[in-house]
Amino acid sequence: MKIKLLFSIFLTLLISNRVLSQDQFTVQIEPLIITNAPNIHSFSWGKTTDGKWVVLGGRIDGLHQRQPFAAFQENDNNKSVYVIDPVANQTWSTSINVLQASLFEQLQSTNQEFYQRGNMLYIIGGYGFSTSENDHITYDKLTAVDIDGLANAVINNTSIISFFRQISSTNLAVTGGHLGFLNDVFYLCGGQYFEGRYNPMGPNNGPGFIQNYTDEIRTFEINDDGANLSIVNYSAQNDSNNLHRRDYNMAPQIFPDGTPGFTMFSGVFQHTANLPWLNTVDVTASGYAVNNTFNQYLSQYHSAKTPIYDTSNNVMHTIFFGGISQYKLDANDNLIQDDNIPFVKTISKVSRYSDGSMVESSLDIEMPTFLGSGAEFIPLNNNSNYLTNEIVDINNLQEGVTQVGYIFGGIESTQENIFFINNGTQSSASNLAFKVFINKSTLSVNEVELSPNNIYNLKVFPNPSQGVFLIEIFIPNTEKNSLEIFDLLGKKVKSVSIDKSIGLKTISLDLTKMASGEYMLVFKNNANLIERKIIKY
Repeated sequence: MKIKLLFSIFLTLLISNRVLSQDQFTVQIEPLIITNAPNIHSFSWGKTTDGKWVVLGGRIDGLHQRQPFAAFQENDNNKSVYVIDPVANQTWSTSINVLQASLFEQLQSTNQEFYQRGNMLYIIGGYGFSTSENDHITYDKLTAVDIDGLANAVINNTSIISFFRQISSTNLAVTGGHLGFLNDVFYLCGGQYFEGRYNPMGPNNGPGFIQNYTDEIRTFEINDDGANLSIVNYSAQNDSNNLHRRDYNMAPQIFPDGTPGFTMFSGVFQHTANLPWLNTVDVTASGYAVNNTFNQYLSQYHSAKTPIYDTSNNVMHTIFFGGISQYKLDANDNLIQDDNIPFVKTISKVSRYSDGSMVESSLDIEMPTFLGSGAEFIPLNNNSNYLTNEIVDINNLQEGVTQVGYIFGGIESTQENIFFINNGTQSSASNLAFKVFINKSTLSVNEVELSPNNIYNLKVFPNPSQGVFLIEIFIPNTEKNSLEIFDLLGKKVKSVSIDKSIGLKTISLDLTKMASGEYMLVFKNNANLIERKIIKY
């Protein structure tokens, strides 16, 4: 694929008449073809001291197929380690089949959790076919990888064996979660344990499997003296309602009070429907907090993302590049819901202001194709432009254009919805890279802010009706709910009960015995209230 265009994303920091900053900035992405770069997605990566990338794990096919015996095939695993120099435009690789079986099997799995501390990349879990178990499993392994040593060995074509160490723990058998690091403590957030062949029709319709969401934030320290490796001070916070999510985006954040932490954005799946969560969870050293006053509509699955912090105005931005989303915007900037959860080209931004409120915006430019799911954002080696290893410090950037990192890999789809027709040809693993720039300027460009007024996605149909209405609503928490109907004089004529479980609800409202005319539907969730006019004819 040849891409000759420069794709620019223009972001304004003037939203809803609220001045966020005296400086405005744009973000630009420039396609980059790297010689011999692998077609790969859902991988782990580390970065050498001089900025080369080391890529391990993941898959080299596209979106997994629906047929159980065709999904997550072993020959689609990435069985090599790649070293990529995006500046010199060079790629080196070698097979990992020289490693002992437990290392070789885990390191070719997909959707691992990983984090690099210093020169050591820690890789946890992952899902894939195990020859030794003769089954698809979630690995209970922690592998430590000496990134500089491994990269040099691959480049110089020498033995890679000495650069890997591994231990086992059932607490680490997780795939599809995220691994964060804060104050010497690792945070293994969300994810699941999956054993057996993937089967979207369920265990009663073909090959059986075990699927258990962790529903937890697991914290621990990794003791590592370069030879000995161990997990200490392990603990877990369990919440089956709010931490029941996987394959989501988690990004480092600076919260309004200056506390560092992470936000678990969106993710899948709800307990009662195969639909994404829309709310978010904030994680700090003191615990976690669920944000039910904000819905993220535009980025549900793991994709490339980058956090940007405006220190001067205490505003935290997180930008999401493409991927998979339950919602998109039409030509009139109306939210369109697609419960098939399609691939999208959308580039979006979530901003958290100094008062803690959050706003989601759709930027006025898209990815060049249905790309971004399973991709990664890899920062540059420029500590002066980052508050941490991952958060861009917008105030410290010079005027003009500054490169802050790269997007690499991911699933590239030929169309939006392919899951129900996917036979392996509608999508593929990508080897595209994009340079990511921030341009600090005084441009005044608009972006589309999504309305926060209906965080529950309340819909009434048909409306008008002869008397029977269907009410669809997403309940994001277990707070007290009420649904009441009032006539035009303000008299309550009907109440409808709603159970307290989280998820998408469809409620039947029967007004056939009521007189024709207008009524007011009032939904309350804790202190929040939504009103809708309904008409019976």
